Amino acid sequence: MIAPKGREGEWLTLSQVAKALGMHPSTIRIWADKGHLPSHRTRGGHRRFRKQELELWAKSRQRIPKKVSSSLLRSALAHTRLQISEGGLETENWYAKIDQNAREEFRRSGRKLVHSLLNFLVANDEKKQAEAHAAGHDYAVLGRRHGLSLIEATQAYLFFRAALQDALFTAYETAAIHSAPAWKEMGKKIEAFTNQVLVSLLETYHSFESKK
Repeated sequence: MIAPKGREGEWLTLSQVAKALGMHPSTIRIWADKGHLPSHRTRGGHRRFRKQELELWAKSRQRIPKKVSSSLLRSALAHTRLQISEGGLETENWYAKIDQNAREEFRRSGRKLVHSLLNFLVANDEKKQAEAHAAGHDYAVLGRRHGLSLIEATQAYLFFRAALQDALFTAYETAAIHSAPAWKEMGKKIEAFTNQVLVSLLETYHSFESKK
């Protein structure tokens, strides 16, 4: 549909919509192309979004129920298992330093990270802190046990964090979730959890070093 001329402020550009929804412009472009987001084209071929239509679209989209979120995370767990087993680890310098038993422990720790996130999402504030702290402590203990430096242990954690994030995004895309608030909320929760885990890992290593 060709976007007609309208009142000032009635039509928004792609970049304006991306900023308003807190999304990357490329995501808005994909959603518009797939018909997930109401959009129009100018005679010059540029995308335009009617403000009123976007407001109605936003109201029609509800946040993801907890049961659905839990189901998605379990799906992500299966995806994480596949991703960790199929490759990527062999190119990591820290992975080359450890033996086969240690490698299996680290792979399990990657899968356990998804369970820890599940527990984090359903816990109260006090238990959230404990869940994230425990996950970071476990990574630090595992790294120390197998002779990894602080930098190497952090690299190991970041590898599995990336796998977790990719798995969750894949699960959301597979479930055809197009709600911008839901994506934004998920991103904030992942960031809060993984940042707390990293801080705990660093604090635990520091504690070990100070006892020498």
